[in-house]
Amino acid sequence: MLDAFNRALDDVTGWIFEAAVQPAMYALGLMDWADDALQWIEFGLFGLFTILVVYAVCRPLEAWRPVEPVTDRGAIRTDIVYTLLTRLGLLPMVAFVLLASLQAWWAGLVADSGFVPPTLETLIPGLREMPLLAFLLYVVILDFGEYWRHRFQHMFGWWWALHSIHHAQRQMTFWTDDRNHILDEIIAALWFGTLALLIGVPPGQFPLLVLIMRLAESLSHANVRLSFGRLGERLLVSPRFHRVHHGVMSAAEHGRNYAVLFPVWDWIFGTADFRRDHYPRTGDPEAPEALATGGWLRQQVVGLRRMAGAIFRRGAA
Repeated sequence: MLDAFNRALDDVTGWIFEAAVQPAMYALGLMDWADDALQWIEFGLFGLFTILVVYAVCRPLEAWRPVEPVTDRGAIRTDIVYTLLTRLGLLPMVAFVLLASLQAWWAGLVADSGFVPPTLETLIPGLREMPLLAFLLYVVILDFGEYWRHRFQHMFGWWWALHSIHHAQRQMTFWTDDRNHILDEIIAALWFGTLALLIGVPPGQFPLLVLIMRLAESLSHANVRLSFGRLGERLLVSPRFHRVHHGVMSAAEHGRNYAVLFPVWDWIFGTADFRRDHYPRTGDPEAPEALATGGWLRQQVVGLRRMAGAIFRRGAA
């Protein structure tokens, strides 16, 4: 199925490139960038596909059993802008440039040194014969990395200044998943991509990994009164579990339910809150009003200013 999806994505990408993009690039003398343009189109198409999948799963759930009524559609529209820019526009371009450069540097380093870096399949040769088990291990390791990235976002003042844009949303929906500062998104893309590179995730499996994480994160932000029960809450992050993390709090009181996919990390490291039927109001009362109600550009500027303030205040101390 994964091979069929990748072939279909390649076919559609090739058709769009040949029918619309290639003639324009040829006319403008930009054919040296043809390969880059082809891959960027693929990024955008995959982003569109993930948006459609997430919408098809999450929107009916929010309509079925919402936690709270929608009172601020403007805030949701801002989150939609975040999603479109993140999945279809700015972030795919930035992520492609940075990750392509990182991959080229890594490949060059390996070629020059003659050293073959260990991967899961070289450390555990039997995984070559068990692709499904290998895929599940990739998911577990990447999710562990995402748990600690999320912890660090709350731990370091400069990083929290960026991440607080995400927590300032009072009208949380599945669109809120992408409500992040662009610099924070770049760090996240590099973090995830570097870890995937280090453990040797096959390129053909990477899109499915991204789709699984994306769907899980969007569902966990959904405005739906949904718990997975006493056992299920300990196996997978639910909307109830993650909403506790977004509950109204001061910056000094963050500390519950950081996990993206598997709550076991919160259980192991003592940050889990498994209270059932607990759906707090969301938002960060310490955040500037602009982070809650401002537009995309305003929030980006305020986030940068707050990050600079956090860095220089610490330096002065």
